[in-house]
Amino acid sequence: MPDIVIHVIASAAYVGLAWHFWNTRWRQRASGPLLAWESGAILVPLALHGWLLYDGIFAAAELRFGFAQALSVMMWLGVAIYWVESLFYSLAGMEPLVLAPAAVAAPLPALFPGLASSGAYAQAGEFRLHLALAMVAYSLAVIALLHAALMALAERQLQLKSAPALTGLPPLLTLERLLFRVIGAAFVFLTLTLVTGIIFSETLFGRAMRFDHKTVFALLSWLTFGWLLAGRWRYGWRGRTAVRWTLGGFVLLVLAYVGSRFVLEVLLGRG
Repeated sequence: MPDIVIHVIASAAYVGLAWHFWNTRWRQRASGPLLAWESGAILVPLALHGWLLYDGIFAAAELRFGFAQALSVMMWLGVAIYWVESLFYSLAGMEPLVLAPAAVAAPLPALFPGLASSGAYAQAGEFRLHLALAMVAYSLAVIALLHAALMALAERQLQLKSAPALTGLPPLLTLERLLFRVIGAAFVFLTLTLVTGIIFSETLFGRAMRFDHKTVFALLSWLTFGWLLAGRWRYGWRGRTAVRWTLGGFVLLVLAYVGSRFVLEVLLGRG
């Protein structure tokens, strides 16, 4: 079976689940945690998507990694992190927000194979560790953004004194605590990404850091998330302030690699 067909099957499964959760959690306003069959159903495209990524990136003879692979890994990890969270919290309403982008991202590596990474560094353990840490940081940033979106929606409904559209969400304060826990985890993994990047850069280029666009945007994102956490600890930042800083940090992180690679690979047609 051609790879593109398997990618489409995984994407279609995500779409079907996203429609189901939109219909039940948003349209019909069903509440409560995931049903057993719903939790199990998410694992089906998640497992298929994960196998495709492993086979196409890490098990391949040459490492090919571009914006499509980055987005696909990022959304796969986002779904996986959401699934783990759903075991402990009822986050009714987040499902379509994470499954729909995963449906778009799943087939991208088949459409945009990316550029082959030449040289011994592509097979080096340090590089693969750096890459894995970066993708976890990206995925946690995605989950943080989704938490911020739900928190903004809940806060707006409270201000308008309207009946909540998503009755299964935790209280606003619980959503806020979850948001900052995810941001804290994203900050830790982003820190580890930068540290391993410095170590890897010393091995490959003989200098601690290359101040290219990826490094600059990654550092700006790291500073943004760090400043948000410091503001939370020192000044008790919350609500719209937290949402805006989360959005800013996420945009900067996306520009650090995915955005720049998209411009190079698709718009300019070069690596």
